[in-house]
Amino acid sequence: MLNTKTKNVSRSISFLLKEGVLLAAACLSCFAQDTATPSKATADQSQAVGAAVPTNKTDTPDTVNAPSRPTIQERNPRYQLAPGDIFDLDFRFQPEFNQSVSVQPDGFVALRDIGDVHVGGLTVPQVSSLLEQKYSGILNRPVITVVLKDFEKPHIMIGGEVARPGRFDLRSDVTVSEAVQLAGGFTPAAKHSQVYLFRKVSSEWMEVKKVDVKAMLSKGDLREDLHLRPGDMLYVPKNTLSKIGAFIPRTSVGTMFNPLQY
Repeated sequence: MLNTKTKNVSRSISFLLKEGVLLAAACLSCFAQDTATPSKATADQSQAVGAAVPTNKTDTPDTVNAPSRPTIQERNPRYQLAPGDIFDLDFRFQPEFNQSVSVQPDGFVALRDIGDVHVGGLTVPQVSSLLEQKYSGILNRPVITVVLKDFEKPHIMIGGEVARPGRFDLRSDVTVSEAVQLAGGFTPAAKHSQVYLFRKVSSEWMEVKKVDVKAMLSKGDLREDLHLRPGDMLYVPKNTLSKIGAFIPRTSVGTMFNPLQY
């Protein structure tokens, strides 16, 4: 009878061991499956996050909807040839080609042996490079020096409510308040607190700055008195003129200045 009980105990232990091994194997299988396959919630969350990240920088709102801005002009621009300018051409190794030419109203110049060449809007170094390229077809490595003889003098324009509106040569350093005095001072209808300075910043846009000359003169503080540059335009409005934006098209500036009075 004892042997029978011993056998039954041994069978029970063996059964429990087998069941324990199977249970452990099942747990390991489930753990491996969970780590290999993400849950549905995690997958959905990953998909949502991925959709919110732009794939191309050009599609971001900052670049797509960025407003266009006028191109600012360089600080120290070189002089550009204009109609009526006169310059000499000095050929270092072929002096027989030396000549003096004038820029026509359409920007062209008539040159010896090569005909018409457009130079309007070009700087002196650009003209030298262009003409050396043109003359290289008939000369061997020409070296050409361009010497300006007569050109448009630096000037400013002053209009609006001043005693003598017009064009003034800019021969020295002049500020806004000094320019108003050059034009004979304000008229009784002038708005001293809103003198507008128009400055070219690109081929299509002009920057507008408002100068409170009245406040500067009353306080005796001229630290904010702007220095003028060649091509600047001053406009003194009447007392009832509305506000002007920071940048305006160049074409609209012409309505404030009457060319006939200059």
